[in-house]
Amino acid sequence: MLNVILFGPPGAGKGTQSKKLEEKYNLIHISTGDLLFREVSAGTVLGQQAKECMLAGKLVPNEVVISMIENKIKSNQGAAGFVFDGFPRNQKQAQTLDQLLSAYRLSISMVVSLEVETNELVRRVLQRGSEKGRFDDQNESIIRSRLETYEQETLPLAAYYQKQEKFVNISGLGSVEGIFQQICTKIQVVS
Repeated sequence: MLNVILFGPPGAGKGTQSKKLEEKYNLIHISTGDLLFREVSAGTVLGQQAKECMLAGKLVPNEVVISMIENKIKSNQGAAGFVFDGFPRNQKQAQTLDQLLSAYRLSISMVVSLEVETNELVRRVLQRGSEKGRFDDQNESIIRSRLETYEQETLPLAAYYQKQEKFVNISGLGSVEGIFQQICTKIQVVS
């Protein structure tokens, strides 16, 4: 079973590459962003709580995200594997994900970090906001706050996965297909 985490700041290309991995390797795409936006769109209590955090550029509480992830894993136990997009976002989530996967006799195969410089990330996220209408992608100060949150809370996960020898860096610049080929080359080493 292939279980891949796509790691990187907002705008690095995780969603785009996750969809390509989903298609090529028949993986289940788990995007916390998509799961949260469904809740926000539905106007649920969970969605309202998530929206408040997102508008402030902060992370949604661990308990909320973990329960959504577990439901997705539980309902797809026969899958060829999972690609995690935007999760985990902090050390506690990473440890909880390892425990959760272990309960299902699974583990993370590889963590692929997409590296992109800050000004390019801001440009990409603003463009995504205008194209897709995402409320959290249309304000540069919110975007920069999200990037700061990423650097403070998520980036330290690199060391967590490096210790497990599962972490690889790939440039998130270039063509979508070129980046995808780099990812596939790395996956071939672990599969």
